[in-house]
Amino acid sequence: MSQNNCKRFKTLAIHAGQPPDAAYGAVMTPIYPTSTFAFRGVGQPGPFDYSRSGNPTRKALETCLAALESGTFGFAFGTGMAAEATLATMFEPGDHMVVHNDLYGGTYRLLATLGERRVAVDYVDLRDLDAVRAALRPSTRALWIESPTNPCMNLVDLAAVAQLARERGLLTICDNTFLSPYFQRPLELGIDIVVHSTTKYINGHSDVVGGAIVVRDAGLAERIGFLQNALGTCEAPFDCFLVLRGIKTLALRMEEHNRNALEIARWLERHPKISRVHHPGLPSHPQHALALRQMTGFGGTFSFRVRGGQEEAFRLLGNVKVFTLAESLGGVESLIEHPYTMTHVSVPPEVREAMGITPDLIRISVGIEDVADLIEDLEAALA
Repeated sequence: MSQNNCKRFKTLAIHAGQPPDAAYGAVMTPIYPTSTFAFRGVGQPGPFDYSRSGNPTRKALETCLAALESGTFGFAFGTGMAAEATLATMFEPGDHMVVHNDLYGGTYRLLATLGERRVAVDYVDLRDLDAVRAALRPSTRALWIESPTNPCMNLVDLAAVAQLARERGLLTICDNTFLSPYFQRPLELGIDIVVHSTTKYINGHSDVVGGAIVVRDAGLAERIGFLQNALGTCEAPFDCFLVLRGIKTLALRMEEHNRNALEIARWLERHPKISRVHHPGLPSHPQHALALRQMTGFGGTFSFRVRGGQEEAFRLLGNVKVFTLAESLGGVESLIEHPYTMTHVSVPPEVREAMGITPDLIRISVGIEDVADLIEDLEAALA
């Protein structure tokens, strides 16, 4: 089946970029663990020449990712941070970026390092368009967005920010890891560049690390492709195979993650030991209306605050039996973590506090287990 014959998400996830193998008709995309490819003759390379520049297994994944994000060009990287680091090298010394002031700790660390060495970075609440306008300089080149944010689940109005950026000739970059292209497609809302940690929902089985970038513009694609090759940040063939394997069930998994997480969020919101739940699917979320407008679901990851501060938070973390205390998210198994001392510990304490990442905050990645077992686990741990 060619990509032109399939238009709907579930079909694209299984078929886009993945026709039966031309050599032997293999239905599943083969792994090509080769570093180099034979030329057809002197000065006559084939479609691939060296696996850093391109590999058939990686090409299948990149084509599929582009299709799922409504993009034209996809790029697969060794990790999500490799994808972000590649994007960061697009900018020149003296350039300026406006970055959302509530974001993943690893991204903050990368951009803070970048800001110290070559590119000026200002952290701004991108929910406030007037604040964004005030932060712009003649040297501003891009707006860097996370939506929903990790871990506080704040949303950015992607269409509004994209419109503002177009008026000023700026690039927009959006981390879409938390929702995957199943629940949100930023390119359709006017964003220029979408970035993912495919380690998370896209792969979905906690057995590989990877990253992705998807764009529509050919000029951007040419720049990103050159940097991916020059920096050697591409993903290995076997890892690409695993991500492709995970993508085939992405739609089914995301529906189950979404159902389970929303049920748990509603239950937690009623619990006397929980002071607040940060979940955009709840009417109590201050941007619930925006969530309904730009997302088709809410994903499986959210955060909540425990009454009693860090001591009670640690008690909960130490008492769970079904949830696993671990970093990362998006796998079929349920994970729980403490952002203040785990995923965001590299962020300076005063910045963590300003983000709303305080010792009472817990983030959970709700898996696809039976939701009754997950609620019973949290209930026993809170008791």
